[in-house]
Amino acid sequence: SRANTKGRMTSFRSFSMGPDVPYPQPTMTMLSHLLEAITPATCLAEVSVDHLNVGVAQANRSQRKLDPKVKSLQIQAAQSAEQTGQWIGMVENFNRALKEIWDVQNWAQKIELDMCSITTTLKYIYKGQRQSAPSWPSCPPFPHSSFLPQVGRREADSP
Repeated sequence: SRANTKGRMTSFRSFSMGPDVPYPQPTMTMLSHLLEAITPATCLAEVSVDHLNVGVAQANRSQRKLDPKVKSLQIQAAQSAEQTGQWIGMVENFNRALKEIWDVQNWAQKIELDMCSITTTLKYIYKGQRQSAPSWPSCPPFPHSSFLPQVGRREADSP
């Protein structure tokens, strides 16, 4: 029951049908119609729940099938990430080694150029002291490193 604006208590029936409308007394016909309506409604509810339960059961079966596959994929992804990290480390080490080789090659080329300059200087000094000096071979063009592999040469260092 609820209180109205005047402070009196009124029933739900007075709100829904109005205060002056009498509430009908249920008859046997009304009760039989009510029972006739309840039975199909109950069957419909049961069929709906059964149908939903079938879908839920199927979803649960699918989830149980997927769980091990998901776990396996997570393990494989972790292993792949670890292996990729190792590969990245190997590539970085390889790049570092190539840079060191290039640095050694560059150093050797500079030493070779210095040696060639010294040889040329000595040749001119020798020619100055002797007019009939034998013919000396000229230095190879820079960069020349016949004893080192040509690896890691940068374009700016190319002749």
